Amino acid sequence: MNRPTAPVTFERTPVTEFTDAAAFPPDFAWGTATSAYQIEGAVAEDGRSPSIWDTFSHTPGAVDNDDHGDTACDHYHRWREDVALMRRLGTDAYRLSVAWPRVMPGGDGPVNARGLDFYDRLVDGLLEAGVTPSVTLYHWDLPQVLQDRGGWPERDTAHHLAAYASAVAERLGDRVRHWATLNEPLCSAWIGHLEGRMAPGLTDLTAAVRASYHLLLGHGLAAAAVRAAAPGARVGIVNNLSTVAPASDRDEDVAAARRMDGHTNRWWLDPVHGRGFPPDMLDVYGVDLPEREGDAAVIAAPLDWLGLNYYFPVTVADDPSGPAPFARQVERPGAPRTGMGWEVDAGGIEALLMRLTDEYGARRLYVTENGSCYPDAVRPDGSVHDEERARYLEEHLAACARAVRKGAPLAGYFAWSLLDNFEWAYGYAKRFGLVHVDYATQRRTVKTSGHRYAEIIRAHRGAAGCGEGGGQV
Repeated sequence: MNRPTAPVTFERTPVTEFTDAAAFPPDFAWGTATSAYQIEGAVAEDGRSPSIWDTFSHTPGAVDNDDHGDTACDHYHRWREDVALMRRLGTDAYRLSVAWPRVMPGGDGPVNARGLDFYDRLVDGLLEAGVTPSVTLYHWDLPQVLQDRGGWPERDTAHHLAAYASAVAERLGDRVRHWATLNEPLCSAWIGHLEGRMAPGLTDLTAAVRASYHLLLGHGLAAAAVRAAAPGARVGIVNNLSTVAPASDRDEDVAAARRMDGHTNRWWLDPVHGRGFPPDMLDVYGVDLPEREGDAAVIAAPLDWLGLNYYFPVTVADDPSGPAPFARQVERPGAPRTGMGWEVDAGGIEALLMRLTDEYGARRLYVTENGSCYPDAVRPDGSVHDEERARYLEEHLAACARAVRKGAPLAGYFAWSLLDNFEWAYGYAKRFGLVHVDYATQRRTVKTSGHRYAEIIRAHRGAAGCGEGGGQV
């Protein structure tokens, strides 16, 4: 049903200090990113079934303040307002995720037409507004019915992902060209199955390794399914990566940094680039992979593009008594940090873009997420002056520009996030949005960082002679 449109405020702010917008190619895509469970709400409407995040967030003590995503940003009803916000910010691309339990409530059964209708309307609305949709098929919201049957540690889940991907691509593939199979499989496997801090909340190394394998197998199967259903689709995968440094020059810490790099980066990059799972990490985990003949080729399905989510660097010390990978993260004294406690190092995004270019031969890259959390203060007049976030944005875009000048094939940047939202186990207390959301009223207010981003986009288009148009993903 239709809901009243909440008011949106949009005030002018000074021009950004970022001055290297001309470094990006003329067709560079400027976007924002969100995910379904974090913003949609409407968790029991139009045939949607529960996901593992519905279950996890309603488990007492699992999420800060016992928050959950039942309403979130009410994007399911207010998507037109949010598309209008994108247009007013000047972005020309939007990375969204489709909710698997909304489209296929049984996990592997019949398609729910009402669920797909929502994304059909959203895609049309984006295109009408001049915003190119980039669709992520899996952003952690596995249907609970599949978790009840074993979830990602079971091979069947990878095949169910492919069937779901085929259904979505058949419906949207005539208008959506840009597809991601998975978002941050590291979080699904390691944080969800090894550390227990995300859904489904397990602490089992064997289950985590099996889940990691089937996630990547599902990626390969889903990539083939999308291409079969939507000829001309450009398919990639999104990984969250970090630079890794040892806490000292001790041999033990240097070895720990190598293990952490394997755990965080190489485990996810090597297999999809045809290198197999890193042998040194197989030794670290000590878990047999559930591999079958032909799996390696499926996992290494050709990538049209590679997505980088970057938030922070990692410094580690050896920790032989801890859990795999036996490396303990340590804080660098005096390093600036966000409201999440994450270290700020814009040089890390430059280093990772160059590594993906030089070491993995990436032909087309996107920064699919990059952003920061700070404790926003709403002023009496309703404005939100988040200068720290604006500075973070500028510094990281400057680092991206340096990478482009060094030869990185960076084709677009998606700021995380368009809106403040349900921030997983942190609930609603942690805000990453360029747009502030008052959850009680659903009022949206563009922050200083949002205005800065809009200024940068305008500066790039002016330098590139793009006028009001922009890049394409």
